[in-house]
Amino acid sequence: MNKKTSIFENGLIWFGAAVSIAEILTGTYFASLGFMKGLLAIILGHIIGCLLFFLSGLIGAKTEKSAMETVKISFGSKGSLFFAVLNILQLVGWTGIMIYDGALATQGVWSIGHIVWCLIIGGLILVWILIGIKNLGKVNVIAMSALFIMTIILSFIIFRGGAALGSGDGSMSFGAAVELSVAMPLSWLPLISDYTKEAKEPVKATAASAVIYGLVSIWMYVIGMGAALFTGESDIAQILLKAGLGIVGLLIVVLSTVSTTFLDAYSAGVSTEAVSTKIPGKWVAIGATVIGTLGAILLPMDDITGFLYLIGSVFAPMIAIQIADFFILKEEYSKDKFSIHNICIWIVGFVLYRILMKVDTPIGSTLPDMLITMLICIVVNKLFIKKKG
Repeated sequence: MNKKTSIFENGLIWFGAAVSIAEILTGTYFASLGFMKGLLAIILGHIIGCLLFFLSGLIGAKTEKSAMETVKISFGSKGSLFFAVLNILQLVGWTGIMIYDGALATQGVWSIGHIVWCLIIGGLILVWILIGIKNLGKVNVIAMSALFIMTIILSFIIFRGGAALGSGDGSMSFGAAVELSVAMPLSWLPLISDYTKEAKEPVKATAASAVIYGLVSIWMYVIGMGAALFTGESDIAQILLKAGLGIVGLLIVVLSTVSTTFLDAYSAGVSTEAVSTKIPGKWVAIGATVIGTLGAILLPMDDITGFLYLIGSVFAPMIAIQIADFFILKEEYSKDKFSIHNICIWIVGFVLYRILMKVDTPIGSTLPDMLITMLICIVVNKLFIKKKG
C-alpha cells in the first residue's frame, strides 16, 4: 500500500523546488524594469502561473495518476507518449541547467574547479534519489529549515540599505517580464501531479503546493532583482560575495540546487514509467542525473530564457487542453490510442504561442494562448466530437 503524503510534506517539497539559483538568476533580468514595475510583473506572472499549477496538480491529485498518466485523458494511450518523451528530455535538460548554475555559483564563491562542483552537486542529488521521495521527510525538514534561515539572511543583507529601489534601464518590456515570471511555475506543470497524486487530501495539498511554491518563487525572483539593483551584478557568485555571504552563500547554493534538481531527476523516472512500466523509474532518475552532470560539465548553459519559452510553447497548450477536458468537458480516459482532434488542437496552440511571443501583450503569451486553446478545445468537442456519440 502506498504511503500518502500530508499537506505539510507536499508544501515542503514545493518550498524546496522554489528555493533555486535558477529562480534567483531569472529574477535578475527584472532589474531592467526598476523595482516597483518589476515587482508587479513578478506577482502578476506568478498569479497566472500558479493558478495553472494548481489546476494541473489537481487533475493528478483527483485521479491519483502521475502527470504523464493524466495526459492520456486528453491525448490517448499512445498520443500521450509524445509528451512523456518531451517531458523526459526537458527534465534531463533542467537537471543539467540546475547543476551548471549551482556549480558556476559555488565555483565563484570557493574556487576548487567547475567540474569538481558539478560532481559534488550531482553526487548529492544521487544520494537524494537513493533515499527516495517517501523517506526524505526528516532530511527535507532539516535542509528546508536551513534554506529558510539562510535565504532570510540573504534577503536582509540585500535589502537592508534600501538601495534596491532603482529605476532600471527599460531594456525589457512589461509583457516580456510577465511571461518570464509565468515561465518558471509553468515549467513545473508537466510534473506537479507526480507529487500531488500521493496526497492524503487532494485539494488542500495541491492548494498548499501552489501557494507555497508561488510565494517562495516570488521571493526568489525578488531576491534576484533586488540583488542585481543593489550590487549591479547578475552573476550569482558575485551577488553572494558582495552581499558578504561566504560559507552561508555556498550552503544556500548547494542545498537549493540539490533540493530542486532532485525533483526534475525523480520526475524523469516517473515519466518514463508512463512510457513503459518495465523501466524502473529510480534508475532513469539516476541516469538523468548522470547525463545532466555530464551536460553541466561539457556544455555552456548560461542563458535559459529560450529554453523556458520552448517549454511554455510545448506544455502550455497541452495543459490547456487537459484543463478543458477534465474540468469543463468532464472527459474520462480516452479509449483511443490517439486523440487526433486534441493533437491537432495542440499543434494550433503551439503555433499560436510562438506567434504570440512576437506580440508584446501586458499579460505575456501563456494566458492568451491557453485561453484560446481551451476555447477551441471546448468548441470542437461540443460541436463536432460529441455529435458522433
